[in-house]
Formats: sequence, C-alpha cells, structure tokens
Amino acid sequence: MRPFRSVTSRAVVLDRPDVDTDQIIPKQFLRRIERTGFGEFLFFDWRKDPDFELNQLGADRARILLAGRNFGCGSSREHAPWALQDWGFEAIVAPSFGDIFRQNSLKIGLLPVELPVEQVKASMRRASSGEELVVDLEARTAGGFPFELDDFSRDCLLQGLDDIGLTMRDEAAITAYEAAYAAPISTLAL
Repeated sequence: MRPFRSVTSRAVVLDRPDVDTDQIIPKQFLRRIERTGFGEFLFFDWRKDPDFELNQLGADRARILLAGRNFGCGSSREHAPWALQDWGFEAIVAPSFGDIFRQNSLKIGLLPVELPVEQVKASMRRASSGEELVVDLEARTAGGFPFELDDFSRDCLLQGLDDIGLTMRDEAAITAYEAAYAAPISTLAL
C-alpha cells in the first residue's frame, strides 16, 4: 500500500444519498480476487446514462469524490473500494459512510473523510465551479475543513501500512517465537 499524505485535485460531485456497494460495483464483476481491473466497471449501470457524473469531461482525472450521506452502504463487498481506487480516486468525502465500506477503504489506502453535510455541500459548490480541492491527511483537513480520523488509521495511511505490512513490522519477533517452539508433530510429511 502506498503512503497517503495529501491529494490536490478536481473532484467529482456525486450528490446522492445511500449509494450502495451494489451500484458502486455490480455483482457480475466480482469474479476476480485481485484488486485491479475493477475501475472500468465502477458504477456500471449508472454510467450508461451519458449525463452521469463520472461521464463528464475531466471526471477521469479527478482524484477526490464528493458524495452524499451513507456512501458505501449495503453489502460488505471489498470490491467497491477496489473499484473506486482503481478508477483513480484517492479520497472520498461524505457526511457518512457504511461502516464496512469505511473499514475496507482504510485497509487499502483509500481515505474516507467524514464532514458535516453543510461542509460537504460547500465543497460540492466549489468543485462544481471547477475549483481544485485539497485533502490533507497530515493536517486532517479536506477542502479547508478539519476532519477527524483515529490516530491508528491515520498513522497506517501515512506510513502505507496495510494489515500485512503491520504484521511484517514484527517479523523478527515472529521468527524468534517460531524458532523457540518446535511443532508438536512433524509437518514435513503433510
């Protein structure tokens, strides 16, 4: 996972509440287990509408998504954050998120930023006028507004540590423990 510090970019405004993971990445595209290749299917059904937000000029270069409340609700599919990240988004700003979606995003380095509705709407107006926004994890600001993120999640993102990376920081202790305790049975024949 790459470290995340800040992103300055145009933003896509998706001012819709309760966008569920089934819309973010429909079920027919969940056959892969790798994290790549899902961006082209992001919002697949909605993108059939030429007026859909991601079909607008420059949306493919935006690295920030501004969304409505309860973004990422629904099923627990981890493919939803994968698709958003594969499209190119680095941060999602919304008044609230589905809990599992939020956790899945943090685990892959996609920053979910919660701001009050009024601040998200103000950011949407600025983005709609073409203004670039800044999401700064070090300063904990998005569009100039402060946001909260627990210290553990923030530190993991800043250092680029996913669950495996966190475990590998203790590789020497794990190796020492395994060397000190012989297996009760021989596993060589298995």
